[in-house]
Amino acid sequence: MISIINYGLGNVLAIANIYQRLGIPARIVTSAAELSDAERIILPGVGAFDWAMTRLNESGMREQLEKLVVGASRPVLGICVGMHMMAARSDEGVLAGLRWIDGEVKKFDEASFTAKTRLPHMGWNDVAPRQSEGLFRGLASEARFYFLHSYYFVPGRDGDVLAETDYNGRFASSVRRGNVWGVQFHPEKSHQWGIRLLQNFAGL
Repeated sequence: MISIINYGLGNVLAIANIYQRLGIPARIVTSAAELSDAERIILPGVGAFDWAMTRLNESGMREQLEKLVVGASRPVLGICVGMHMMAARSDEGVLAGLRWIDGEVKKFDEASFTAKTRLPHMGWNDVAPRQSEGLFRGLASEARFYFLHSYYFVPGRDGDVLAETDYNGRFASSVRRGNVWGVQFHPEKSHQWGIRLLQNFAGL
């Protein structure tokens, strides 16, 4: 069973609907009790870093989430701000992150852009996986995903970068450390490529 965490932020219904169409058991959870038997977890997120961390902390699910991810090594996928929350900190706020992956979240330096690009990074873009298996199985070429963000994850270790995207320079659009995966883009808005990625996560 895949548990999709609903703490008030993120496209939880869109993700749940994709799994329903795929025939993969998934449910939206709103409490620690509902989360307790999760086999896989999705942590979505939209909006600002501090607001997302505050909502998660106030949801009553953080302690159980930490037990499952850190203690029991259950696979977890963070989406957009959900991935940012897995870092130690963010330029977007002052609160501490979950620290599941060594790294921090930085804002794109728009003053350094040489192309006609602006913030936020919004729309479709290519994603270049470093591995053709696992989360990106079947997505090694011609995969495109939908982005909407002005901040990006900077892992402390290059080996934690799972995929890269070019937006006036390359940045980590997916990261992984052990049982923790994160994607900057929105698979629930990325048509067949996003559906495939969510299906792949269910098989990890």
